[in-house]
Order: sequence, then C-alpha cells, then structure tokens
Amino acid sequence: MSYPFPEPPAFGEALEIAPGVLWARLPLPMALDHVNAFALDEGESWTLVDPGMDTRAGRAALEALIAGPLGGRPVGRVIVTHYHPDHIGLAGWLQARGAELLTTRTSWLFARMLTLDVHPLPVAETLEFWRRAGMDPEIHARRAAERPFNFADCVHPLPLGFTRIVEGDVIAAAGRRWRVRVGEGHAPDHATLWSEDDDLILGGDQLMPSISANLGVYATEPLADPVADWLESCRRFQPLAEARHLVLPGHKLPFTGLPLRLRQMIENHEGALARLRGLLAEGPRAATGCFPALFKRPIGEAEYGLALVEAVAHLNHLMHRGEVTREESAAGPWLWRLV
Repeated sequence: MSYPFPEPPAFGEALEIAPGVLWARLPLPMALDHVNAFALDEGESWTLVDPGMDTRAGRAALEALIAGPLGGRPVGRVIVTHYHPDHIGLAGWLQARGAELLTTRTSWLFARMLTLDVHPLPVAETLEFWRRAGMDPEIHARRAAERPFNFADCVHPLPLGFTRIVEGDVIAAAGRRWRVRVGEGHAPDHATLWSEDDDLILGGDQLMPSISANLGVYATEPLADPVADWLESCRRFQPLAEARHLVLPGHKLPFTGLPLRLRQMIENHEGALARLRGLLAEGPRAATGCFPALFKRPIGEAEYGLALVEAVAHLNHLMHRGEVTREESAAGPWLWRLV
C-alpha cells in the first residue's frame, strides 16, 4: 500500500487529487477528528461527497470550503455514502440551499427516521440490550441517567425528497462515469463509487486504510450478523480491485494497494474470530468479557460502547455459524459458550 498524498488539507482548504476532484476535510468532535469530503467539479456547480457532521465547527469549515477552494460556486448535488452522522450530517443543510441528495434508500430512511427519534434518556430496549451484553453495572447506571446520543444533535433535518442510487447505477460527475457498488457490514447499503474513466474509487467507510470500520450490533436488530455482511462484501470487491486504484476513503489518507487492503480487512476479522474461539474454549463469557481477545488493548469508557456492539457482532457471527451458543438468563447477562 502507498499514500500518494501524505499531508491532508487543513479544515476549510482542499487538495486536487485528480482533474476536477478536490479532497477536503471537515472536523469531528471525537478522537477520530475528521471526515473526508470530496468535491467533484461540474462547471457551474459542485457535487460534494459526504458533507460531514452538523456542528458549529463543521458548518464553519464547510462554509469556508465553499467560499474558498470551491470558488463560491454552489453545491448542486450531495452524494452520501452511508447514513452515519459524520457523513450525512450537513446534507439536509445543503438541500435547504438547493442541492439534490443522492444516496441509497436504506441510508435515507435510517437517517430520516433517526433524526425524528429523539429521546431524553436511553429507551428500555437499549438498556436491556446493554445489560444482556454484560455492560459494567456502574457504566450502565450512569448511562441510564444520561441523555444519550441523538442523531438530531448533529444531523441537520432532512427534507422530504432524495434520489435513490442502487448497485450498478452509473453517476456522471467531474467528467467521469462512476459505477455504484454497494457494500454491507459497517452500514446497510453503503455506496462506493468506482470511476470507469480512471483509477479513482470513492470508498466511504467501506474501503479505508490503517483503521477498521466498526461492525456493531444494536438493540434495533440484536441478532444481526454484520461480520458476515462485511466479509462477503470484501470478497465480492476482490475481483474488481486493482493495485492501480486510488481509493478516496471516508477517513485517513487516500491510498493505493486495494487488493492488499481487502485481504487485510478479511484477515483482521478472521484473526479476531480465532482469538475469540480460543477465549471461549476456556469457558463461557459475556460479550464484554471478550474485549481482551478481540481488541488486545485496554478499553476505556470513551470507546466502551463501540467495543460492546462489536463484541456482540463477532459472537453473533459464531452463533450463526453454529460454533457457539448463547445461554439465556433472566437474572444476568447472556453467556456465550463454545459448542
């Protein structure tokens, strides 16, 4: 793998990746402090891919980007790879200024539903899911009394109306034809766009270097198997990937070497599953008891929630493959046992 652009642009600025394709970054209020946005030149306007989170800093950076590197020309279209708030947060803000939104139907439905689903405290189903996964009682009690994350906190309201994109669609942008290829696992119906006229791929969070996309199971679909979805997507992309491709990811640096990266992403989860089997061979565990085998590092409270949902995802995968069972108990957490 290689990184042809080793220095990222500052917030509000942009680098030209290829003719008509600009790379920008927008700030995030978390440890992963940025999301990549890509501007595609349409002449009198721009198509913007993944416009970041709706925060004061995010909006200021986007306004600076439009006024500066984009030359004050309007954003006429927004392409959103998936519904997560760091990718769709300012899409509605741009729509209110005349932009057309293109995304998958599942992404739009999830985002619109979640922006309308605001809660002052975690709902009973989420609290029960956390408990059954083995969440530390002190953390559980604290989170039960706190306002949870709500999409509406950082995703601008999405007006009615969007343009659906599906597997195999071709989108014209920046003088190129981009083939839509849909991945799964990190988010349902995650769109990636592969240029048919040069080597560029807009990868979102489905195709990233150096970090792993979170694969999580939540109370909304507690028996989901996103690990299987992710592995299937990686294997489906393998025949299409070439070393020449320059992947423009949702986070970190643009990179080449996609065939190697896809192998790494598969092996990362296969290795985690092997370590998980080894741990469960020693005896049954709650999901949170599997953190040491899965992550090989201490898990602090900041990343505790993401670790919990990823642990359940890997245990669900082994359960669906018939390799583990989940013991139900009314009084305590689920206990996962190797068959």
